[in-house]
Amino acid sequence: MSNMKSVYGAKKDNYMLKLRIKSGILFAWMIILTVICLLPIYLLIINATRSNIDIGSGLSFYPHDYLMKNIHTLKTDTNVNTIFNVLYGYKNSAIITVFATAFTVFFSALTAYGIQVYDFKLKEISYTVILLVMMVPVQVTSAGFVNFMIKLNLHNTYWPLILPAIAAPAVVFFMRSYMKSSFPQAIVEAARIDGSSEFRTFISIAIPMMKPAIAVQAIFAFVANWNNFYTPSMILISGDLKMKTLPMMVQALQASDKFADYGAIYAAIALSIIPIIVAYLFLSKYIIAGVALGGVKE
Repeated sequence: MSNMKSVYGAKKDNYMLKLRIKSGILFAWMIILTVICLLPIYLLIINATRSNIDIGSGLSFYPHDYLMKNIHTLKTDTNVNTIFNVLYGYKNSAIITVFATAFTVFFSALTAYGIQVYDFKLKEISYTVILLVMMVPVQVTSAGFVNFMIKLNLHNTYWPLILPAIAAPAVVFFMRSYMKSSFPQAIVEAARIDGSSEFRTFISIAIPMMKPAIAVQAIFAFVANWNNFYTPSMILISGDLKMKTLPMMVQALQASDKFADYGAIYAAIALSIIPIIVAYLFLSKYIIAGVALGGVKE
């Protein structure tokens, strides 16, 4: 009996040792990935605090004291004022991002709810078509889209940047996957018996139950729309600074041949990512939850 206990104890100790080694390797790998992800942002912030001469001298990991001077340069330099204005950029990007994000999550949730709750002949076919749209890159249809917007006289407006957000196949796929695993069909039937209308059921019952999925997709949609440069650069072609988004202004600042103060350019980039960092700090728990929700299988 004592020999059996000693053998069992040795196997247990061996298993625990392997488990600790595996955990240590995974922990070290997570630290490496974290450093890889955060290092570019850290260097960006550091360079925003350095002068143009300091940046030209090489890499630095320590902050300097030129941040306010760089921001002052962005405000006062005549070569910058014609292509960059952080207040206009914040306002324009916020208008597009807030409305596009709201449309994306609301109508995607509505579409996923309709496909999941209702039974109709073309249910699976329509869902398959929605998924097939995910395979089409934006670049393939961009020329036709811009031409269509010009014919409708909607170029140089924000409507082409907001209304298409209603159709978001990837978000619909995520919402339906979440509903298949976490949304009880019986509660809809109970609401119908109680006399609730279909739309009221969606607003008062489905939306609160889908809140975790909606919050996650709202974060992702916010980041995507805030950072979007490709579509606004095709639609907002008038050159009016008051209409441009912040990514467009940053790109114009980087491409300018009349301004080469890299400290100020890094400061402009740092200013442009502040809303994303703030959104992440306040809503990071939903992003973590989104990793688990994204793992739900059909």
